[in-house]
Amino acid sequence: MTEMNIDQVLAQMRAMSIEAGAKPQPANSDGDFAAVLKQSIDAVNDTQQTSSEMAKAFEMGDPDVSLAEVMIASQKASVSFQAMVQVRNKLVEAYQDIMNMPM
Repeated sequence: MTEMNIDQVLAQMRAMSIEAGAKPQPANSDGDFAAVLKQSIDAVNDTQQTSSEMAKAFEMGDPDVSLAEVMIASQKASVSFQAMVQVRNKLVEAYQDIMNMPM
């Protein structure tokens, strides 16, 4: 197993911190909610696939993939999936509220 380079891990953490603090990209100006939702779901899917590929590479002994990178990718995938589930729950709740409104 390769020795973890603490400077590399710290640099990655700083980069993620800067990325997390960046302003989000503005959505489509035409207000296409379905397209924005699909784009978000695709981003979560890509994050999960990347995490899975990194885990496989680490398990196969790829020297370019460290355990720290695999764990960070796994946590990113987990957090993004949980956020997507919460958005879905809120959408279902809003739909139910609308359907229960008197006419």
